Amino acid sequence: MRNRLKVLRAERDWSQADLALRLGVSRQTVNTIERGKSAPSLPLAFKLAELFSVPIEEIFFVN
Repeated sequence: MRNRLKVLRAERDWSQADLALRLGVSRQTVNTIERGKSAPSLPLAFKLAELFSVPIEEIFFVN
């Protein structure tokens, strides 16, 4: 699953560790989601959407 997570994070000048702290997950989790190696759980996807104030569809999309 492709995503815009890295772009959204960079727009706020947050590191992966900063985002992980805000989400309550590990930096490795953020890294694997950003790289498209894993998809977030639905609750985590909603948390990301709320944090970035955008719909989930603006963060994640299929290839």
